[in-house]
Amino acid sequence: MKFDLKTQTVREVNQALHDLPKDKQAEVEINGISGDHNLAVGMDHPVKITLNGHAGYYCAGMNKEAEIIVNGNAGQGVAENMMSGKVHVKGNASQSAAATAHGGLLVVDGDAAARCGISMKGVNIVVKGSVGHMSAFMGQSGCLVVCGDAGEALGDSLYEAHLYVKGKVESLGADCIQKEMRSEHLEELSALLKEAGCDDNPEDFTRYGSGRQLYNFKVDNTSAY
Repeated sequence: MKFDLKTQTVREVNQALHDLPKDKQAEVEINGISGDHNLAVGMDHPVKITLNGHAGYYCAGMNKEAEIIVNGNAGQGVAENMMSGKVHVKGNASQSAAATAHGGLLVVDGDAAARCGISMKGVNIVVKGSVGHMSAFMGQSGCLVVCGDAGEALGDSLYEAHLYVKGKVESLGADCIQKEMRSEHLEELSALLKEAGCDDNPEDFTRYGSGRQLYNFKVDNTSAY
């Protein structure tokens, strides 16, 4: 099944996607994309959607069960609030990728800008390039894997998300610290790299996590909040 945004509106295409039979694993291709916003949002059944072109804001937001492939770059908030399924951006992703996402897997073949994984709540994110500043800010659970470098304030105010970075980190945010890479973490990282199609060696990564000093308010830590 194919759609073309040169002759159809985003609203029409999204409605057609939602109307697909939920008991069949359909495959859909969307062409004619020119930075359109809100593409393939709110999917709630296992359909495979291929977007041929650069997507605008909030592509694949609130995804559940669907596999969505972007053959191009993605704007702000790709896979925002995703619950399950997989979103694969073949190019770069703008800021706030997978913000507040509860589950599923986001793969970015290029770089992701600032605040990648902000307030992540269970999603797994694999970025094959680098991420910008404040990535995983207030990350609660899930994993952020960065095969390149990370910008300033990585993991600021982190809760229990696992961060794995292969390259250098510009700086760590409040209460984010380097942690020991144990066997269970190597297994977790290896599985994520494999699922994302990466051949990087898990042993080349450094793990970062919460120092657990900001869980409860302490007057001595006022300047860190």
